[in-house]
Amino acid sequence: MSKVQYLTQEGYDKLEAELKDLKSRGRREIAADIAEARAKGDLSENAEYDAAKEAQGHLEDRITKLEDALAHARVLDTKDLDLSKVRVLTTVTILNKNVGKEMKYTLVSANEADFAAGKISIDSPIGKALLGREIGETVEVEVPAGKLELEVKNIEI
Repeated sequence: MSKVQYLTQEGYDKLEAELKDLKSRGRREIAADIAEARAKGDLSENAEYDAAKEAQGHLEDRITKLEDALAHARVLDTKDLDLSKVRVLTTVTILNKNVGKEMKYTLVSANEADFAAGKISIDSPIGKALLGREIGETVEVEVPAGKLELEVKNIEI
């Protein structure tokens, strides 16, 4: 059984749109690729057919993952969030004490994570370490680059 995925309405809609696209356009394109490869003759030595079947497997895997994520999704309204602690969908300003730099991240589910947009997964090392923390708390977190010491400076929506 999958765990609950907390999403914004925007994140839910994005996943739903991707699923709809993959089920319609994606499947149609893969079927056309397979038919075209099949028409080229002997399937036992047909690299195009093998590639198309592999692509079909990846597509169906992604569809299954999206269906599972949406089935276990809970859409949260940011107006209802308690800002006394770092929670999913809150934006937290942290001070990296190692380098003296402030950073701002929004904690989201893995499906909505986008580091370039400042959205980190609650399943990431930093996300896990920050969950449940209050303003003023300092936490140490182990990341691939080493150990970070982070202080929670602000929590907002």
